[in-house]
Amino acid sequence: MEIFSFDIITLFTWQNMLAIIMGVLFGICIGMMPGLGPTVGVALILPVTYTMGTVPAILLLVALYQAAEYGGSISAITLGIPGTASAVATTLDGHPMSKMGFPGRALGYSLYSSVFGGIFGGIVLLLLIAPLTKIAIKFSDPEIFLIALLGLVSVVGLGSKDIPKSVVSVLLGLLLSTMGMDVFTGISRFTMDIPSLSDGIPFVALITGLFAVPEVINLAIGNLDAVYVSDTRNLKVSLAWNEFKEILRTVLKGSVIGTIIGIIPGVGPSAATWISYAEAKRVSREPERFGKGAPDGIAASESANNACVGGALLPLLSLGIPGSGTIAVISSAFIIKGIQPGPQVFQTQSDLILGIIWGFLLATIVLWIVGKYMTAFFARLLTIPNYVLLVIVFFAAMIGAYGTRYNLFDVGVAFTVGCIGFFVSRLDYSFPCFVMAFILGKLIETSLRRSLMLSRGSYAIFFTRGYCIAILCIILLVVSLTIYSRVKKRRNAGERTPI
Repeated sequence: MEIFSFDIITLFTWQNMLAIIMGVLFGICIGMMPGLGPTVGVALILPVTYTMGTVPAILLLVALYQAAEYGGSISAITLGIPGTASAVATTLDGHPMSKMGFPGRALGYSLYSSVFGGIFGGIVLLLLIAPLTKIAIKFSDPEIFLIALLGLVSVVGLGSKDIPKSVVSVLLGLLLSTMGMDVFTGISRFTMDIPSLSDGIPFVALITGLFAVPEVINLAIGNLDAVYVSDTRNLKVSLAWNEFKEILRTVLKGSVIGTIIGIIPGVGPSAATWISYAEAKRVSREPERFGKGAPDGIAASESANNACVGGALLPLLSLGIPGSGTIAVISSAFIIKGIQPGPQVFQTQSDLILGIIWGFLLATIVLWIVGKYMTAFFARLLTIPNYVLLVIVFFAAMIGAYGTRYNLFDVGVAFTVGCIGFFVSRLDYSFPCFVMAFILGKLIETSLRRSLMLSRGSYAIFFTRGYCIAILCIILLVVSLTIYSRVKKRRNAGERTPI
């Protein structure tokens, strides 16, 4: 098979290994800092990839994402404060086990489950990338348009709590993606005669401002002297083989759930962890132990959130559609390198895609090594006070925004977008929906206009092609599931409301 013909030895260059190791180290640090998370981490480190090769750049980001999902469990277990949204479920059993005097064992369950889930997701990604790409290579502009539309529908319908606000976020992202030069006519659109906007809003500045600056403001208006104090004793990660065997079934099931959820655009690791946790509790012989330090509770959530990373990479690398908000930011690294991820890249540069997938698996192994021997050291970083943390994050964001084009205009964009984003986030509008729409906007516009050129203005082209009909059916299914889940939730809420 082609996937096994890749020469893995080519990954062991100093650039690739340094990128993976730095990604894992930085990812764990970001993940365990409450309030930051993988998306902020990827946004902060994205400017660094500007001068790197494509493979090490992507490996740096995916290693960071993978490590951040584990890093969130460190603060969740030791402090009872989840470092990431997907580590909330881990807190329920991880912190009680830690308070019982076994923080190292709890971290062991988290690390081993995370690594198993990451490897499982990577193997599924490796096995499915070729067949899915063979189907996708037959797609033309009408199918590409509908696939991109499916990504937006999925992120709004399945990954949103407030659909109207998510729709507004998507529309705003699509609107801003039209800024810059029209690729068909060469006419500048909405640039206000500002030369720096001729290529559209600078993406790196937009991302760093959108995700980093609001977190800085949140830290600034909070308790600046707050320190996440942790007793760093007994934090050596340890787990015996017999202990891991007891959770193996839960880990395997969580990995399957996480991978499937990750493949669906817009749902993300948070939903995967809760679904996996609920399933583990449902089938447990001792469900009353959950919430009191059950190993299966830690294993279910941690295997799911790391398997979700590999699953979310699958639609990006095979179809060009990001599987989550963080993957959407990672996809911009491809764009910075002048590459549009998708089936064409796999056909023309299969070594690039396979190198990223095998490198992802290698990064998961590095995560196990670093996590096992350095978790106690990372826990000590939780003593950094907020006033130091916000300065580091703010200057890293501004330097990153400036460093991609060496343009002070980008710094202004990052700061302005960040300030607006802070107030928008208070109104519960969706940043992931906005980012997905902004990234897919140009692809949607280009494929739609080309499709209409092929059909001479007739929209029937989207309803008469076999693959188009299949994709439209999936879109209708997603919409139907969304409507059904909303109606069911309201009905259940009505039944619980006392008369």
